[in-house]
Amino acid sequence: MRTEDFDYDLPEELIAQIPVEPRDSSRLLVMGGCGSVEHRRFSDILAYLRDGDVLVMNETRVIPARLIGKKTTGAEVEVFLLKRISLDKYECLVRPGRRLRTGARVIFGDELSAVVEDVLDDGNRIVRFECDGALEAAIDSVGRIPLPPYITSGYDDLERYNTVYARLDGSAAAPTAGLHFTEELLAGAQAKGVKIAKIVLHVGLGTFRPVQADEILDHKMHSEWYSISEEAAQTINSAEGRVVCVGTTSCRAIESAACGNGAILPGSGDTDIFIYPGYEFKITDALITNFHLPKSTLIMLVSALAGRDATLEAYRTAVAEKYRFFSFGDAMFVEKKQAGNREKLEEFCSDTSL
Repeated sequence: MRTEDFDYDLPEELIAQIPVEPRDSSRLLVMGGCGSVEHRRFSDILAYLRDGDVLVMNETRVIPARLIGKKTTGAEVEVFLLKRISLDKYECLVRPGRRLRTGARVIFGDELSAVVEDVLDDGNRIVRFECDGALEAAIDSVGRIPLPPYITSGYDDLERYNTVYARLDGSAAAPTAGLHFTEELLAGAQAKGVKIAKIVLHVGLGTFRPVQADEILDHKMHSEWYSISEEAAQTINSAEGRVVCVGTTSCRAIESAACGNGAILPGSGDTDIFIYPGYEFKITDALITNFHLPKSTLIMLVSALAGRDATLEAYRTAVAEKYRFFSFGDAMFVEKKQAGNREKLEEFCSDTSL
């Protein structure tokens, strides 16, 4: 299967540069399991949730991961925090790379500095930070909001770039599907009999990068850390209705934790699961998600759930209806394509467990 099979045309003016207010006033495109499409507002999401459903929500919190500093020579450099390795070390993306070789020191202010300890095969760096007090506080004081490169508006409200239920620091990007929820919507869902299972997957920048390989099976997925508590696993495993994932990150986490009997196991670890058409979902029944970049692993995941043709047709409809795209954009509610209506799959790798 070729990466080009997941391309679509998107006018630049449809890339959302700022979020709408209030959060739940964004638009909602609903894709039914039979291929139907409806146009609603996100505040209508409760009409599509049922008593007994379980909402799986990623409570990771975005940190101010973009740090601007200077080398001891005075040259300005950028260090972008990707993944925490230990109490004082992060895997980082750096720019310009030629200035930050092993041993290079960067000064971010009076209270924070760092040393490059290693250069990884993909060009990322292992960076050890030094500060007088708590590292988290030092990063908060100098870090900037880590917006994706397609947001050029200079928006700088970190709280709005986090979900209302964000709890655990660690993400370099927001699990954007959750940005549409308000406390009132969550309370309304629970009053309707919907249970909530909170898991964690720290989002890395690789989530949003287009696939560069011509054949998707040649693509190497980035790895992200996730954690599922015993309470969350029990809530999901005892679902009387559908398991509805809020965001592709929630979906990837629970599918990574699925075992052979259709249940998930509690635990934590790194996952590089790659979900694309042909994948058989073990837990996920429906998905709340934003509109994703062309040729990205995220649009491939949605296509696995709803069917590639139906997904691309929905995207074309969203473009025609001038929906807002990407991180600050509008949302979709996607039901898993019904088995009796599943399109014929072409040749895929026989091992889809990934």
